[in-house]
Amino acid sequence: MSTATIRPATVEDAWPIAEVNVRSWQSAYQGLLPELYLRDLSVECRAGRWQRVLADPANRDDVLVLVEDGSLLGFTAVDRIRGELRAIYLEPERWGTGLGRLLLDTAVAALRDSGHREATLWVLDSNERARRFYSAAGWMPDGAKKTDTMPGEDVPLSEVRYRIRLVSG
Repeated sequence: MSTATIRPATVEDAWPIAEVNVRSWQSAYQGLLPELYLRDLSVECRAGRWQRVLADPANRDDVLVLVEDGSLLGFTAVDRIRGELRAIYLEPERWGTGLGRLLLDTAVAALRDSGHREATLWVLDSNERARRFYSAAGWMPDGAKKTDTMPGEDVPLSEVRYRIRLVSG
């Protein structure tokens, strides 16, 4: 039986992270974002962005990858300064296996270890699956909302903020 491990990402992980990122978006946002936008997502463009992020020493330890049997299956990105979960993505065929929760718990621990008493994240308000996932892990909406626009698109993204307490008392 194989065991999944989580480790800090390296520049060499940029391409597999981008692959997971694109496949996850195409599955998670099906019916929530424009079909054309999802179809045209580029692993190559995302890999370039991830390579720049991972090459910056300031981001070291902020991106963690989940690896099983030598394959990168998911990743999470945190902002340790702001106390924010920035991203969490897992291969869609592995959703519901507990690996997403393992990634989330690891990200929460990283934020706690960086001295935060609470953490936040933003989620698309129409993404019911993600909202259930966060709620099941103890995250709750805190009432904050924002509307962003997708890069290069005129499509508004309505998001809600979730918050979790990292320390008791």
